[in-house]
Amino acid sequence: MPAAEWRVTRIAPRRRAAVTRAQVETISSRALGLFGLVFGAQTLPSAIAQSSVLVEGAGPALMAVLYGAIVALAVATVTKVAVRTACLAFAGLYVVALLAWPFLVAKPALIAESAPWLYYVCTVATTAAVVALPAVWAAAYTIVVPAIYGGIRLLPAGGEVDVLLAVLDAMYAVILGVVVLIIVTMLRQAAEAVDSAQEAALQRYDFAARQHATESERVKIDALVHDSVLTTLLSAAAAESSQEQALAARMARDAVQRLDEAAATGPRVLDRIGLPVLVRRLRAALTTFSTPFTVRVVNAGGVELPVEVVEALYTASVQAMVNSLQHADEAGRSTRREVRIRGVRAGGCVIEISDNGRGFDPAHVPGERLGLRVSIEERMSNAGGSAEIVSRVGHGTTVTLAWPAGVEGDRA
Repeated sequence: MPAAEWRVTRIAPRRRAAVTRAQVETISSRALGLFGLVFGAQTLPSAIAQSSVLVEGAGPALMAVLYGAIVALAVATVTKVAVRTACLAFAGLYVVALLAWPFLVAKPALIAESAPWLYYVCTVATTAAVVALPAVWAAAYTIVVPAIYGGIRLLPAGGEVDVLLAVLDAMYAVILGVVVLIIVTMLRQAAEAVDSAQEAALQRYDFAARQHATESERVKIDALVHDSVLTTLLSAAAAESSQEQALAARMARDAVQRLDEAAATGPRVLDRIGLPVLVRRLRAALTTFSTPFTVRVVNAGGVELPVEVVEALYTASVQAMVNSLQHADEAGRSTRREVRIRGVRAGGCVIEISDNGRGFDPAHVPGERLGLRVSIEERMSNAGGSAEIVSRVGHGTTVTLAWPAGVEGDRA
């Protein structure tokens, strides 16, 4: 009889990955980077031509700041590093440039021939605000910034146009910004709905798969007990001769070996889900805590983990956060808490839960305290991962969860 083993496999074809919120953010930001370069290139001739009407040195400085910010924005969106920071930086610099424009124009009479070149990158600034800010603040930026430009158009430094033209210029910029805001907001909401539905479906699948694995395990154990253990006991009870006793002894050794093999194997679920699902579950868990945690996520896109590994990482992480809430605070001192989630290549994950609280000596934790030993260390070990707990009295605690074991030292 072969060694007992339980395996749950999918017989349905693998589905295409759903469009997640992370993918929507990536597409939106990269579109912003591309069109920022295009709009910047289109305005370059106007910016060079209008440099002569500004105070000496202001034109090149203004172009260096804004065009440099556009290039930095494009690089950030391609590399997916500090995208929000780059968007906020450009949106802020653009407002500063608008407000400084009336003070930089030295020859207002010459500017009447054309609109200030800043107008042509207004949409880039409003789109950057949409990508970086919540919808309410992005909407406010989309309305306020074109209004500032419309006010500048009424001044000599902006061409001193009539009110109707200034309003039309401002409204055109507002309309473009609002269209971008609506499109991005709708995509985000749709992606969040898909993510929620996918997560719920995967949780239901995980529960069903575990139920199936448990039932399969029960059936196989029943068969093993019937075919090996009971048969061995009956043979041993009926054995009278030395040959029959030797046969019963061999059957007993074989039954014990089969039981050991059955204990060494267990149900495994082969389905894999994206690391962003785990990130969303942890963020949802954090909303139930009265004390905030700072969450930092790096390289989560494209990382997939087995369902049982996600469950182990989630449960161990929540236990580590609960431990911090229960034991880290110290009277008269504020405690900072942070959760760092890092994807490693396409199938690894490292989660660090840290605080700067009172700390403790791990060597003096009583054996009956199961929060660290069972809920964190053994749980990760059983899933094929590792848990490292570093703490010093008065210096805080850091719990590092890694899967697979040993991946925490890999920064690739």
